[in-house]
Amino acid sequence: MNKLLLVLLTLLILASCHKDNEESFAETQSLSELESLVTDFEIEEIKILKAKHKNCQSMKVLRDKLKANPGLARKLANIEKHTKDYIAFKKGGNGNGNGNGGGPGGGGNEPIPFSGSVNIPVVVHVVYSNSQENISDAQIVSQIDVLNEDFSASNSDLSPPAEFAGVVGTADVSFTLDQVIRKAGDRATWGTNDAVKSFSPVVDPANKLNIWVANIGGGILGYAQFPGGSPSTDGVVVSPQYVGTTGYVSSPFDGGRTMTHEVGHYLNLRHIWGDGRCKRDDFVSDTPSSDRPNYNCPSSAFHCRSNDMYMNYMDYVDDACMYMFSDGQVDRMRALFSAGGARESIVL
Repeated sequence: MNKLLLVLLTLLILASCHKDNEESFAETQSLSELESLVTDFEIEEIKILKAKHKNCQSMKVLRDKLKANPGLARKLANIEKHTKDYIAFKKGGNGNGNGNGGGPGGGGNEPIPFSGSVNIPVVVHVVYSNSQENISDAQIVSQIDVLNEDFSASNSDLSPPAEFAGVVGTADVSFTLDQVIRKAGDRATWGTNDAVKSFSPVVDPANKLNIWVANIGGGILGYAQFPGGSPSTDGVVVSPQYVGTTGYVSSPFDGGRTMTHEVGHYLNLRHIWGDGRCKRDDFVSDTPSSDRPNYNCPSSAFHCRSNDMYMNYMDYVDDACMYMFSDGQVDRMRALFSAGGARESIVL
């Protein structure tokens, strides 16, 4: 009998800590606590063979920017406070709306949900050193088409398992190609220090998504800047062979999903595994906790006492095997466009 009670008690403890990081986030009120939560992630330096696994450097870039700019942590905390208030308000709770940061994402305005469709103009900077990297307009258009399908949940490969079928999210965000800027350069690779953004400067970042198509090197597919960073470097960088579905594309990342993943970061989504152990999370209630990325095309994945949502765009599986955002991720993205949101200017 005592053994049975011990087993039951153990199960209760495990269940209670299943999403304890997320719950602590939901209950946190002070900006200092939020600041600690949103900057507390682990980056494991995983050696990834070129063209074998997805390699997104967004979190490493964020870590470097936090080190270089101590004030960025408070901006991120303000955005998370606004996101938390938005979600509470949307669910009928008290969002408070009294963040102390002021300005976009500061919580000074009641985060009333933006109910309309969001259209984001896109400026594409094609920075190339050879004819292959100077990708065609058709390849660029194919990428815009993928973004429009993925962010509206109208993609033909949407086929979630029963466990996740009820939480497929439709962001109601569309993308319109605004202009293409082409610049020839003599650098073979650009790295992740934003040098390419100095070479081809950002265009109207308050109102447009800037995408740089340039060879990053080192087997890196792409990286993005999270909301709250410098306007001069705001946007997404993706290597040319991982853009769109036609032309100069490289399997298994030839489905345009690298860009979907990186634009997810641009719209404030973290990796599905929270970039750490089980207790570090992505601040989304309907994505199960995990402690690692998934690769290739798994038929199942079980970590942190639950099935991984490995088919989510914010994991690392092959393009052909990722096909959904969750409702909770959609709430995070749309919080940016509400009153006081960090990307509100796009819809004003």
